[in-house]
Amino acid sequence: METNQILETIRMVEEENLDIRTITMGISLLDCMDEDIEKACQKIYAKITTCAKDLVKVGNDIEMEYGIPIINKRISVTPISVIASACHATVEQCVTFSKTLDRAAKALDVNFIGGYSALVEKGFQGADYALIQSIPQALAETDFVCSSVNIGTSKAGINMDAVKLMGEVIKETAEKSEMGCAKLVVFANAVEDNPFMAGAFHGISEADCVINVGVSGPGVVKRALEKVKGESFDVVSETVKKTAFKITRMGQLVGKVASERLGVPFGIVDLSLAPTPAVGDSVALILEEMGLESVGTHGTTAALALLNDAVKKGGVMACNHVGGLSGAFIPVSEDAGMIKAVENGHLNLEKLEAMTAICSVGLDMIAIPGNTPASSIAAMIADEAAIGVSNHKTTAVRLIPAKNAKVGDRIEFGGLLGSAPVMQVNQAGSTDFINRGGRIPAPIHSFKN
Repeated sequence: METNQILETIRMVEEENLDIRTITMGISLLDCMDEDIEKACQKIYAKITTCAKDLVKVGNDIEMEYGIPIINKRISVTPISVIASACHATVEQCVTFSKTLDRAAKALDVNFIGGYSALVEKGFQGADYALIQSIPQALAETDFVCSSVNIGTSKAGINMDAVKLMGEVIKETAEKSEMGCAKLVVFANAVEDNPFMAGAFHGISEADCVINVGVSGPGVVKRALEKVKGESFDVVSETVKKTAFKITRMGQLVGKVASERLGVPFGIVDLSLAPTPAVGDSVALILEEMGLESVGTHGTTAALALLNDAVKKGGVMACNHVGGLSGAFIPVSEDAGMIKAVENGHLNLEKLEAMTAICSVGLDMIAIPGNTPASSIAAMIADEAAIGVSNHKTTAVRLIPAKNAKVGDRIEFGGLLGSAPVMQVNQAGSTDFINRGGRIPAPIHSFKN
């Protein structure tokens, strides 16, 4: 890197909240499968603690040597429902697997471990149903385990039986623990190399062990756009593209160094713009810098479309292996600009849903009244899945039913999870719709063979 590039990177880190949001080690547990659950758990613990024994140390060393903050060191594993199938696991036995993951995470001092997951887009098999039923208890009795369930794909359609079940699971999870729902994501078109929690898992097609990097930098993009105030959208797009190039280059550097020192292959850079509650580190403020009075007003979806496209164009020029979700996250609780827009009445669930046709994920970290029916939650999941399945993109739902809270109350999560205003949910029911069950078929444009 040239001297001016080094100085620019230092400035972005110090003044604009640029960071590596996570280095995530993906670990395959396929060779840990065993008919005996105790043996399977022993193998899982041994493999995770062996493969990732130096993950935190290497991350800290790179942070010190290069002066680049690495906020999280995480692990993702093969979906546990696959591993649990070998021993025909019950609900209680699935919880045993979750506690094994939690124990390994604590031994390694990582921030989170993802992969307490099931892929049921076309139906249930093996331990899928038991694992999904165990999620409320597993998340209540562990500290670092994250869970995800994929209920639809563009090739398979939407498993509405799983959608209904997940509405009930989210309600039960909220009852059992305050933080459980913040660690639970329901996906359509989940990807196998996502380094971001809570939806990370290590896909079946991945190598035995890899390092994936998630970068971030909303503050950097906003600062860059401040310098082109009033310019055309052509200039805006080019500015975001160049900025994303620089951010992704830094992520690739960290990923390659971590890969070499840990002795495992480098996987991908996920160049998602992930906000934090820190002042200025907001995707909403980027959209407002384009000329919107407030995120949520007319024009928001178009602004988000430009941002997402430019970020991806800049990222793929900077790194051959871009993957994960890669785009802009809009988690309400983690973005100060989004919170302000909700509280001012400029942003509601319907507008957020429209924005998810463009952004990386979906209805993310949104607090809703605790008395919201499970059928309404399931219907929100179905809506998001329909957007993802129809548009060949990943969508997800991470909702937090807030016990004893009403619309307008503020729920505090702390840390990177921030706080969220409780949002209004449409009061008209969806029970009969959800109770139909079965599958919503894949869209016609999915048949490409």
